[in-house]
Amino acid sequence: MGDQPGIVRPELQALPQIKDRMTFLYLEHCTLGRQDGAITVTDDTGVVHVPAAAVSVLLLGPGTRVTHRAMELMGDAGVGAVWVGEHGVRYYAHGRPLTTRSRLLERQAELVSNTRKHLDVVRRMYQLRFPEEDVAHLTTQQLRGREGSRVRSAYQKAAKETGVQWNGRVYKPDDFSAGDSVNQALSAGHACLYGLAHAVIVALGCSPGLGFIHVGHECSFVYDIADLYKAEVTIPIAFQVAAENPEDLPAVVRRRVRDAMVSARILERMVHDIRWLLAPEEKTEQEEAVYLWDNRIGTVDNAVNYAWEEG
Repeated sequence: MGDQPGIVRPELQALPQIKDRMTFLYLEHCTLGRQDGAITVTDDTGVVHVPAAAVSVLLLGPGTRVTHRAMELMGDAGVGAVWVGEHGVRYYAHGRPLTTRSRLLERQAELVSNTRKHLDVVRRMYQLRFPEEDVAHLTTQQLRGREGSRVRSAYQKAAKETGVQWNGRVYKPDDFSAGDSVNQALSAGHACLYGLAHAVIVALGCSPGLGFIHVGHECSFVYDIADLYKAEVTIPIAFQVAAENPEDLPAVVRRRVRDAMVSARILERMVHDIRWLLAPEEKTEQEEAVYLWDNRIGTVDNAVNYAWEEG
């Protein structure tokens, strides 16, 4: 076969940073292909070109087909791909990180593995929720109690403002239609938030599964990060849309959440917050480099022959 049409794969340094991209784009009943540096979206109405480097994550709904060339471009450009069922909430795949450094991943693993440092991160996460208070000496049990009260108040406030009856967060992950309208709206909104958080985490080179408040799940860190913004974004939007009772509730929720993420700069804040949680002392990016591990001094230079050290 001859050479495939396309463009030269870009260097990671040439790609827009994750904080400078659009949040997410939801697609359904279409075929994704590739033309040069753009993802082509084809359906019965025609073809739309989406610049791959301008998008953080694609939410791929029912009836979506993706060509190998499209996935190749998404991987090179660091675009997250989230396959969702009909109104579903599962995350199935992602593109490559936008960094070649493992510093944040190593730091994340170090913090998760040390009880004292683990607790420090948990406290920083709650500090983001309670910026006016000092939570430095609260236990995890006290922090969970404070968070429970905060979320319950957010639900009650939204219900009062919109007039929507609230009977609690009751839903079935495998049966979207089983919940009432506000629970459906919450599930649809949270799915968008999870998708964006997952894409940002992966783009920064971190592990979605190494969580601090949530543990034991492949998306534990995703839930940790998404929970920082639910009371601000998805909870009020879910109640507002449920009160309006539109014909296509999930679609309306997705559009509202997308717009709210842009106006509140959620993507940029996620990048900042993750770095602050994992490496608050680091002010600037270190140079891209590969080192060899040394048990005495930490690291030594790569691409050096150390045969003289034998014996």
